[in-house]
Amino acid sequence: MKLLVTGGAGYVGSTVAARLVAAGHTVVVLDDLSTGHADAVPAGSELVVASLRKGAADVLADGSFDAVLHFAAKSVTGESVARPGYYWDQNLGESLALFDAMRRAGVGRIVFSSTAATYGNPENTPIRETDPTRPVSPYGATKLAIDTALSSYAELHGFGAVSLRYFNVAGAHEGLGERHEPETHLIANVLAVALGHKSEVSLFGTDYPTPDGTCVRDYIHVSDLAEAHLLALNACEPGRHRVYNLGSGSGHSVAEVIEVCRKVTGHPIPVRTCPRRDGDPSVLVASSEKIFRELGWTAERDLLTMVSDAWAFARSLPHPDQT
Repeated sequence: MKLLVTGGAGYVGSTVAARLVAAGHTVVVLDDLSTGHADAVPAGSELVVASLRKGAADVLADGSFDAVLHFAAKSVTGESVARPGYYWDQNLGESLALFDAMRRAGVGRIVFSSTAATYGNPENTPIRETDPTRPVSPYGATKLAIDTALSSYAELHGFGAVSLRYFNVAGAHEGLGERHEPETHLIANVLAVALGHKSEVSLFGTDYPTPDGTCVRDYIHVSDLAEAHLLALNACEPGRHRVYNLGSGSGHSVAEVIEVCRKVTGHPIPVRTCPRRDGDPSVLVASSEKIFRELGWTAERDLLTMVSDAWAFARSLPHPDQT
């Protein structure tokens, strides 16, 4: 198939693009490189540098594409609170421009990188697709709005769409890993201490109602996530919008993640205990029972593998002072 991967120069998008190329597909990456990296775009694919508003219609106009995998988004929760209008414009506005370009070009299949942040503070653990969606940040709200738009496009324009909702992605895939600026993900920040880029890890809250008092979160290896996107691509059905959670079903505490990082790196990784952050739920874990039942996907790689792969990638990067 010929596939358009939006945001394919980012962490998850580039990994999925690499898997698609390896599977024999023709891949075009559309990315404005505002947060992505041109050198992350896999060999064998084509890079078009443009926003969705400016580039999607031109790229899709020849009618040769079979489907779109949509990763392009702004995704820092704190920034979305500070700049909600920007997030609505960039996430929902750009996505609607993409969907309209797809409709005009006759491309009706799309896999969307959504988020379990659409659920907000959950009523149940693990979270299921039937649970209420009440996002607590503009970031989560924009992603939920895109999901809603896809349902409309499926009903009214015959799109075959799949949204994948997940929390924390970790690990690395064949030289592709996390290079966010700023970095907000726990594992990458903990490993930055082991590398000497930071002096300590901030631990926000040790009095949660969890086994060790620290928050529990869901983690998925980026390679497992890529496999889910390939399965979802084949599951796109005209006139239907499917939503799947991707999760471990159990999760890991912040303290547990830090301890695994110590084991992998051999570094003591000092910790500074801080008060709880407002709005941090005790446990955020998603169930992947539905996607296992319908598509056969399950997370195969454990936390030790995620940290080990992320550590190998982090050590391959130049020190910040050398860039």
